[in-house]
Amino acid sequence: MPRTIRNSVVVVTGASSGIGRATALEFAKEGARVVLASRSKSALEDVADECSERGGEALVVRTDVTNEKEVEELARKTESKFGRIDVWVNNAGVGLYSRFEDTPREAYERLLATNLRGVIHGARAAIRQFRKQGNGVLINISSQVAIGGFPYNSYYSVSKFGVRMLGNSLRQELLGTDIDVCTVLPASTDTPFFEHAANYMGRAVQPVGSIDTPERVARDIVETARNPKREVMVAKTGHALTAVATAAPKVYNRVIRRTTEKKHFEDRSVSETIGNLSKPRGPFAISGGWRERKGNGGKIAAIVSIAVAGAGTALLLRRRATNRSERWQRAA
Repeated sequence: MPRTIRNSVVVVTGASSGIGRATALEFAKEGARVVLASRSKSALEDVADECSERGGEALVVRTDVTNEKEVEELARKTESKFGRIDVWVNNAGVGLYSRFEDTPREAYERLLATNLRGVIHGARAAIRQFRKQGNGVLINISSQVAIGGFPYNSYYSVSKFGVRMLGNSLRQELLGTDIDVCTVLPASTDTPFFEHAANYMGRAVQPVGSIDTPERVARDIVETARNPKREVMVAKTGHALTAVATAAPKVYNRVIRRTTEKKHFEDRSVSETIGNLSKPRGPFAISGGWRERKGNGGKIAAIVSIAVAGAGTALLLRRRATNRSERWQRAA
């Protein structure tokens, strides 16, 4: 049975920009009472005003998800204000681009603290409240990099794979309850994420493949809260990449490596930056303006990559079938 969004109490971490901000506004449009969490209180206050304009009630709670006590306080203030928590969206996340061995310790430790430990902190706080009231929906935002990883993005890939596996484990642990654990896996999305990311590559980073709008991701998150599902691939590319990564991992590795090196970085140099790993950094907007800049190029690149991967998979499977047939003939 679908869950009701109107008048539900929804916590959204990382609500100051990008997918988190779009998600908060989408819940507000549906009439939810939205609790906004991020490290920037001023940005959250702007989001709260927008939520009110859309018909939702908003509560601002400045929260650094790397600090478990602050996350617990977020849950306490939510329960104190509204009496319950119906949906908790673990969205807060940061990015990091670097060669694996050259990444500063401070950078990768901060990323893992936010993207993985922060989700664990949120899940613990949410599930405690859900058990207390007997129901709830936990939505963890992973990424399609969790399918098979991305080069120069290893720590981020590890964190998002960890989020995906956390969802699997929690679903097993919560069997027989009215607590749903859902994992949403977006593809490249047009947000300020790429401007906010730490970058030690010496080249500007840009989204790769097809570029979704944050509003589309937000709608999928709200729909997941209404009709909980185990995992939600936001773009169809995720299903194709999963098939390729499973059936032909060598082909997947070659395609992803080539696509990343040619399409994920711009042909201009930039200085090293720790981005927003240590403190909040603007712009606190929903969109990053990438769809206007890249036009259809990203979509074409994605289609080409999938086509190449698909062709490679077909060849691999055909070769395996041929080898199997030859073995049978020799055995006969």
